[in-house]
Formats: sequence, C-alpha cells, structure tokens
Amino acid sequence: MPYVATADHTQLYYKDWGRGRPVVLLHGWPLSADSWDDQALALANEGYRVIAYDRRGFGRSSQPWNGYDYDTLTDDLRAVLKECQVSEGTLIGFSMGGGEVARYMTKYNGAGLVQAGLIASIVPYKLKTPDNPHGSDEKVLDETLAGIQEDRPKFFAEFFKKFYGVDKAEKPVSKELLQWSLNVAMQAGLKATLACMESIFKTDFRPDLASFKVPTLIIHGTSDENASIDASARPAALGIMNSKLIEYEGSPHGLLATDKQRVIDHLLMFLKG
Repeated sequence: MPYVATADHTQLYYKDWGRGRPVVLLHGWPLSADSWDDQALALANEGYRVIAYDRRGFGRSSQPWNGYDYDTLTDDLRAVLKECQVSEGTLIGFSMGGGEVARYMTKYNGAGLVQAGLIASIVPYKLKTPDNPHGSDEKVLDETLAGIQEDRPKFFAEFFKKFYGVDKAEKPVSKELLQWSLNVAMQAGLKATLACMESIFKTDFRPDLASFKVPTLIIHGTSDENASIDASARPAALGIMNSKLIEYEGSPHGLLATDKQRVIDHLLMFLKG
C-alpha cells in the first residue's frame, strides 16, 4: 500500500485514483479516506486524479502520540501534496478536514491549488465564545471526551445516528452504513480520537479566512447537528472572497452518504467551472 512519510516519520496511507487534474480529499472525524470513496470514484471516472489519505491516527496511517494540532496536520497535508507532486489542484475538506484546508491557505499560501472546497466543515470556529455565539458550548466537548473514554463503541453508535440524521431523515441511511461507520471509527487510535476532537473545538480559523485566494465551494446541510451552519458555512462564506455557499435544506452532517449524488454533481460542476 502507498504511504507518505511526514517530517516526524509518521506514515500516512493514501489512495491515488485516476488521471487528470488533481483533486485532494480530506476526511472527517472519526472516519478515514474511505468515507470519500463514492465521490472519489465518480470524479476519477470523469477524468480527474483523486488523492485521499488517512489522517495521522486514523484508518491505516500510523498512530503517533503527538501531532494532532492543526499546524502539524497541515504539515502532513503538505507532505502528501509534495509526494504526489500536486499542482493546479483542488483541495476539498469534509468536516474536520475543512480545518486543514483553511490552515493550508495561511501556512503555505495555498501552494499548488487553484480551487478549494468546504463540505459540512467546522470552519471557521466550533467553540461558543462571546464573539462566536452560534458555536458549541465547551461542555459538549467535555461530554464527548468523557463518553468516548467511558464506552467508545456505545458512544459512536449513538454519534452516527445524529451524524447521518437517522431520526429525522425521510430516507435514513442503512443500518449497515451505521455499522461500517462504527467499524471505521474504531480503527482510529484513542489518543488521536480524543486529541483531534479537542483541536476541532479549540482551533479558531477565523483569521485564516482572508488567506483563501482561490474560488471556494461551500456545501452545508441546514439541519447539521454536528457543525451548525450558523457557526460554520454561513460565516465562512462571508469571510472567504470568491466563495459560493450551497445549502442543503434539511440535510444532516454526513452529506457524503446522505446526499451522495448531489455532492458528486455539485463537485463536478465546480471542477468544470
């Protein structure tokens, strides 16, 4: 299997499908690159080169003790882009992956990119503060960390019901998809699972928004209970020049599954300009 070695010798597993202009896909917490497979296959079949990798600590990548802050995660992204010699590329982040997109724009000036995308992203700021009233209370973070440490399989079994909007959706995802998501989540290291959740909540990407210099597609569900649209996509769209926000009315967080074909169609429209 192909791996990229990072600066601290972490091994990152990646997929490299198809040929053409590169599209790099960043997965969400607590899944892996496999969560992008439907979109990756569709884009590769349309003549794009699709690269997706497992974040450190998740999937088939190494599980080091350190490096789950967004600056290090963004250095990991840069290592993948350099290894794969990405130029004229599109970088798209789902959920947690949106943070690496934003930080890459600041830390590496968007090197090698001509487009960006944020899907159900946590950008610009997850935590509720006086100047971020639509964010999530810190007690939600505390309860999440406690629940994972008490009974991780039980926690994620309930988590994914909200992730995919099972109790509210007209056409809920299958029980098999819920089980697969749980299985993938359990592949991740416990340290990575906990540390990345802290990074999601406590990293403020608002200063990074001005660094977006490329056309940016933003897609978000209006019923997202994991990343409220009022704390994420809407302020992100206001802060990113040359961005387009597409709202999926009534859709939950797990858009790559619940709105699979719609996401594929919008990505292809965006890529084709």
